[in-house]
Amino acid sequence: MIAATKATIKKGAASPRLLSVALVFFFALFGVRWLASAFTVSIKSIHSSAECNSLPMTNHQPEIASSSDLTAHEWGTFTSISGPDGQPMDWLALTGSTNLPSFIEHFRDVKFKGGLSGTVRMETPVLYFYSPHEADVSVDVSFSRGVITEWYPHADSVNPQLNDHLLYLYAQSTPGSISWNSVHINPQAAPDFPSDHSENSYYAARQTSSAPLELSNTAVPQREKFLFYRGVAAFPPPLSATLSPGNTVELQNEFTDSISNVILFERRGAKLGYRILGPLRDQAALSLPTLDGSLDSLTSTLEGFLISQGLFPDEAHAMLETWKNSWFEEGARLIYIVPRPFVDSVLPLTIKPAANITRVFVGRLELITPATQHAVESAFATGDRATLAKYSRFLEPILLFMLQQSPGEQLEKRLLGYLNSVTSAPNGKFHN
Repeated sequence: MIAATKATIKKGAASPRLLSVALVFFFALFGVRWLASAFTVSIKSIHSSAECNSLPMTNHQPEIASSSDLTAHEWGTFTSISGPDGQPMDWLALTGSTNLPSFIEHFRDVKFKGGLSGTVRMETPVLYFYSPHEADVSVDVSFSRGVITEWYPHADSVNPQLNDHLLYLYAQSTPGSISWNSVHINPQAAPDFPSDHSENSYYAARQTSSAPLELSNTAVPQREKFLFYRGVAAFPPPLSATLSPGNTVELQNEFTDSISNVILFERRGAKLGYRILGPLRDQAALSLPTLDGSLDSLTSTLEGFLISQGLFPDEAHAMLETWKNSWFEEGARLIYIVPRPFVDSVLPLTIKPAANITRVFVGRLELITPATQHAVESAFATGDRATLAKYSRFLEPILLFMLQQSPGEQLEKRLLGYLNSVTSAPNGKFHN
């Protein structure tokens, strides 16, 4: 009985083993067939792809970039001057276009800008492109209550037709504009860009990893690292400021969106100082800084602000290299990040095909402090050309500011004489 039971157990134990062997054999047989079939399909796919790639190209045009692989980054500056009442002053850009390379193109002529009065000078917007392959794009910019005055490379259209005798931007019914219909982006192109071998801050903007551009709408194709343009407009900036007794600056955000960062800066000779307010939603007050600051520390901080707004580090550095001698020159001013919605409202930008666009503009609001007024008046009285040169393009609004302060009769007469010497000088180069 016991022997029979053991035999039964051994017989039952053998059945699972046979089943396991059968399953292994089944999967081995059909698994190999499945792998062979998959391998054959894969080989066919590779072979088919290779055949397609070996076919002759029938279209040599560059690929059309899509919004997923085309990126555009832009930076620029809006410069304005605060009047006695805190409102932006109308002022003449007397120096015209003398601070640009000789190959830059101008609306009408180089002298045109010198007679154009407005509240805002739009300075050196540059537009970079990034793409993994060659591509063609079109670019259109509209400038609210403004005129495009300089640009490069050659544009297909610039500005509406303006009356030769009407240079008053407030009466302009059509916004300024500039269009490039076919900008060829070539990431592999050599950096073969124009140069007039002058010492000019314009060239610093080329020090980025963006793709070279080429335009063929001229007899000789033009190449550049970016699209460049400038202009003058008559819209109010998003920030206003007034000076109250005690050298306190009262700030007012005139736009609906918060201004992300505001810096109050002052320089007198070799000494400088600054205060960082941070974001400004509505109103704030800052006292003028003590002149014990470090320019290296300020530029590092400002570069960080630009990067936080979306610029690549080399773009932020290029912007500072382009503008640091101007932003941190003699005088007092507010330097702030212009809200992106404000930029889009006064300077609409369209790129086709669509791109991932970053736009970072810095606002510069010049403050005509008592120290500035005293320095300019003394320089005119003594013929101190070195000091007057520090304020060069702002001399006209500074003198107008002082005249609005109800000076005495003798001072008013002197100020009018100084003003006449500035506005009548060729190319804005004053004389006594």
